[in-house]
Amino acid sequence: MPEPERETAPPSPEPGAADAAEADATADGEETPREWWDDPRMPWKGRPGRADVGCWVAFSLTGLYALVLLPLRPVLLGANPYLLAALGGSRVSAVTIGALAATGVGFWPLGLLLGTVGAVKFDWIYWWAGRLWGRGLIEMVAGRSPRAARNADRAERLARRFGPAAIALGYVVPLLPGAVVYATVAAAGMSLRKFLLIDVLSAAVTRGLLIWLGWSIGAPAVHVVEVVAQYSWYLSIVLLVGVVVTSVRQARRRRAAVEG
Repeated sequence: MPEPERETAPPSPEPGAADAAEADATADGEETPREWWDDPRMPWKGRPGRADVGCWVAFSLTGLYALVLLPLRPVLLGANPYLLAALGGSRVSAVTIGALAATGVGFWPLGLLLGTVGAVKFDWIYWWAGRLWGRGLIEMVAGRSPRAARNADRAERLARRFGPAAIALGYVVPLLPGAVVYATVAAAGMSLRKFLLIDVLSAAVTRGLLIWLGWSIGAPAVHVVEVVAQYSWYLSIVLLVGVVVTSVRQARRRRAAVEG
């Protein structure tokens, strides 16, 4: 006579499973608030480690540095183009240094050195971010606006197609986000030593050409700088207002995206 079928007992939950389920929901049935790092707009996947947090802080500080320096550029250009070259690697400051040297003012080799250092001083951070996050950083840059997405896509294509030469192209192609180029070559396996060598040489060559351009123009370029210096504070105020308005708009867009 066949034995009656036995009912199989449901598997017992693993230890701690009930506690984990309770921790995922509140008493009202709402989802637990996300951790600060659990944001799809962040470049990493999963919980970030120390390197991720450190690189993110450094990356954010470069943006803050650029915002603070932006309204000061007109003042520094008229007051001390060498200081502007060191702080921001400004192309205009390189032309100004060359023009002043043509009229017997200043020492252009110092301007070349300061301009090169100023141009590359933060680039290692973008290389580091590319090595850590790869495509995640590119998606974060591209997500700022449709225009940023187009520029990031163009920069990534150039970096993948030309490799090391794309680093040099970043100094001459307008509106090309260097962060995307540097992140792409880093994700592709370029070493930091090789990256810095190409980056420094590219910056030195382009700054040298700009200084030569200023030298060729000479006195007319100096006259333009004098006019800029005369109205520098007004230009700085306009730029500062532009920075504040842009920051407020971006904050509203981010808030609307979160609430939506």
